[in-house]
Amino acid sequence: MRIVFAGSGTFGLPTLGALVEGGQEVVLAVTQPDRPAGRGRHVRWGPVKRFATDRGIPILEPANVNAAGAVRRIREARPDLVLVIAFGQKLGRAVLSAGQYGAINLHASLLPKFRGAAPVNWAVLHGEAETGLTVIQMTDRMDAGDILGQRAAPIGRDETAGELAERLAGLGARLVAEVVRDLALDQVERRPQNDAQATLAPRLAKSDGRVRWDRPAQEVHNQIRGTTPWPGATAYYRRRGRAALRLLLTRSTLAATGAAGGEPGTVLRAGADGLVVAAQRGAVRILDLTPAGKRNMSAADFIHGYGVEAGARFAVGRDGGAE
Repeated sequence: MRIVFAGSGTFGLPTLGALVEGGQEVVLAVTQPDRPAGRGRHVRWGPVKRFATDRGIPILEPANVNAAGAVRRIREARPDLVLVIAFGQKLGRAVLSAGQYGAINLHASLLPKFRGAAPVNWAVLHGEAETGLTVIQMTDRMDAGDILGQRAAPIGRDETAGELAERLAGLGARLVAEVVRDLALDQVERRPQNDAQATLAPRLAKSDGRVRWDRPAQEVHNQIRGTTPWPGATAYYRRRGRAALRLLLTRSTLAATGAAGGEPGTVLRAGADGLVVAAQRGAVRILDLTPAGKRNMSAADFIHGYGVEAGARFAVGRDGGAE
């Protein structure tokens, strides 16, 4: 197949690599324009642009993929298929119909569950035990097209959204390769989605990462997992006579049954095996964290470096911020 690939993040790279290595002809890589990043605000190439450049694949970086010039460039590539994975722009009808087989999308959920920009995060935030991948035929409606292929995958009880996304990206490469092959052979079984079963997974905001210790321990643990690495699970450690210290909680697990027994936000235990903090019901064991302006470290190193003891407190506000 002659394929136009549209993607911007790392999630689609395993699929793009598998297509190239599998003999498909990727005739154009469409990705978001370069943007400033990091503290120095230096312009950096995106992962898809780097991959395509290294392999001699022509690149298109439209600010608006539906602009006349971008549509013309895509059509000039004479694609059989447009493949979209985490691109970041909504495609109009002119792009969706550019190829003989239209446009297909790899989505990181078992559609119709978790339609939207952050399906991996919301699956973890909701405490799902299973999620998966779906390849759909793209339509004007977001994530609502016919299902062309689907695979389920378990979610580890302590797995973060970032870890899950990386694992799903590898599984997605195999699924897309199978769908592309079946499309060419006219062997794809199309299955319409049941809109009545649809749930939404909107883009996360920074406020979604503000830890609320006045919630059950399982919800707090899911929040830490589901917002790692972005927007990050933020908590504030109270220090006597000093401003609260902002922490990014990067790894956690549920504390053993019976570990609870304090007001939400209270440090119940502080030792080599982590920082046990009381929630509304139960407790969460913090394993790794990042103090503001510092490197990521184990909870044990934080305890040693900051003199944390049982009875210390984290701020417990409705917004999870410093009190």
